Amino acid sequence: MVPDELCSLIEPLLPEPGSKLVAGRPRGPDRQALCGILFILHTGIQWEYLPQELGFGSGMTCRRRPAAWNEAGMWDRLHVVLLSKLRAAKQLDWSRTVIGSNHVRAARRGPKAGPARSTAHVRAATTTSSPRNRASRSRCP
Repeated sequence: MVPDELCSLIEPLLPEPGSKLVAGRPRGPDRQALCGILFILHTGIQWEYLPQELGFGSGMTCRRRPAAWNEAGMWDRLHVVLLSKLRAAKQLDWSRTVIGSNHVRAARRGPKAGPARSTAHVRAATTTSSPRNRASRSRCP
């Protein structure tokens, strides 16, 4: 179950559900779907095996909901809200910070002057082969 305090931070960030294109079951509450998503992430079970008895809705609903939230930018906004809340409470531990290359542009550049790089394809040396010629086991000459 997601604590009320966390839900109060998340709910204003969630997009308004769009109109249904196809008649069917009514849309399940976002909080139940969030609990189902967290259950799946915690246990590692497959989406389709989410037990209905837990009351989180179907596994396919829980699978589609994060994609819709991502498209609406909810995860990025939630990240900013949580970081600012943790920063205000002085709960951020910067000693455990990791910067991924998908978030930070590489600063290293190639040489400024000198010979132009060759565009010819060069076969990379393998770490498993020896520079010596070895006898072939093939019967072909």
